Amino acid sequence: MIQIVRTDSANRDFVELVKHLDAELAVRDGSEHSFYAQFNTIDKLKHVVVAYSDSKPVGCGAMKEYSSSVVEIKRMYTPPENRGSGIGTRVLAELEQWVFELSYQKCILETGKRQPEAIALYKKHGYKLIPNYGQYDEIENSVCFEKEIN
Repeated sequence: MIQIVRTDSANRDFVELVKHLDAELAVRDGSEHSFYAQFNTIDKLKHVVVAYSDSKPVGCGAMKEYSSSVVEIKRMYTPPENRGSGIGTRVLAELEQWVFELSYQKCILETGKRQPEAIALYKKHGYKLIPNYGQYDEIENSVCFEKEIN
């Protein structure tokens, strides 16, 4: 059974999962990885979710305020051996519930074109493609999404 825990970026399991995420993204993004890495620091994230299966961390995600009504979903990751079992869906649902409880109206996020699993997850859960925002504005490999939270 999957257990979902709300925490912050000091959580050791979250930090370890993010190390694996960054290693995978370094391969997928190649020479573009250093550009993305500068926007993915985790030292001050107040809203983090970690998924556990039998006390083992099997997925994570986070959010940070983008504006007074919008949060950005960040650092979504499920290790390859745990993919396809609904963990990403559970993590995303918990983040969205937290967004709702904090009275934000919208989630936005950026992912890479070389991450088809992530793109499929977000589309499956009602995220709509939007023009690239902020630092991702003219970045060819980036795709951005949003979802209204009611």
